[in-house]
Amino acid sequence: MGDTTLYERLGERPGIRAVVDDFYDRLLADDDLGPFFEGADVESLRRTQTDFLCEAAGGPETYDAAPVREAHIDVPFTPAHIERAVELLYESLDEYGVPDEDADAVVQAVAQYEDDLLASPEDDAV
Repeated sequence: MGDTTLYERLGERPGIRAVVDDFYDRLLADDDLGPFFEGADVESLRRTQTDFLCEAAGGPETYDAAPVREAHIDVPFTPAHIERAVELLYESLDEYGVPDEDADAVVQAVAQYEDDLLASPEDDAV
C-alpha cells in the first residue's frame, strides 16, 4: 500500500461515493433498516456520508453537516441495527474490491461514533 492514503486507495471521492451509493441502496432495501429512511432526503444523506468518509480517509473534503449525535438523536437505533449496518457496509466495500485492511479502517472510522448513533433524547435529559 506504500505511501498512498486510504482516501487514494478507496478511489478518492468518486470511489468513496460509489461505495456510499451501494451502501445506501443496501440500507434502503433492508427490511429492518429501510424503514428508518422513509421520508428522508436520501440524496443529502449520501452526500454527507460521502463527505464524512472522505474526511475520515484523509481526503481534502470536510464533513460539515450536523454532528453525528444531533443528526441521529431521534432515530431509535439499537446495537443490532448498528451491527446490521456494519454488515451491509462490509458488503458494499467488498463489492468494490476494497481490501480487508482498508475495509476495516473504514468501519473503524464509523464505529467510533457508535455511542452517538445509539443516543436517545432521554440520554440528554437531566
